[in-house]
Amino acid sequence: MKAINLKQKHQLFSKQWHPHQIATVDNMHVILAKIQGDFVWHAHEQEDELFQVLKGTLYMKFRDRTEVVQEGEIIVVPKGVEHCPSTKNGEEVHLLLFEKLSTAHTGTVVHEMTQTHYPKI
Repeated sequence: MKAINLKQKHQLFSKQWHPHQIATVDNMHVILAKIQGDFVWHAHEQEDELFQVLKGTLYMKFRDRTEVVQEGEIIVVPKGVEHCPSTKNGEEVHLLLFEKLSTAHTGTVVHEMTQTHYPKI
């Protein structure tokens, strides 16, 4: 049991849209990610996802609206809800995510951005 410095961990990687596991809590991944631009429209049929913005502004697109999530805020995407995380104006956003170990990166959608392995850092 040691403290984890999120800023230091974010400095260990540069790849965007590629989650990195920093811990597990029961059956949950604790993940860091850097994102820029638009992701893939997808849903997770059996799992909720929690996104915390550590740096920047996240635009969580839903089919009927876009939620703006500022630095220091969280958003929970309920299971089964189609969503598309994005950023604007070339901004890189740093995220902390909590999701079940069973959560597939892009749900049932297979895309060139889909990751199947989350390196542990």
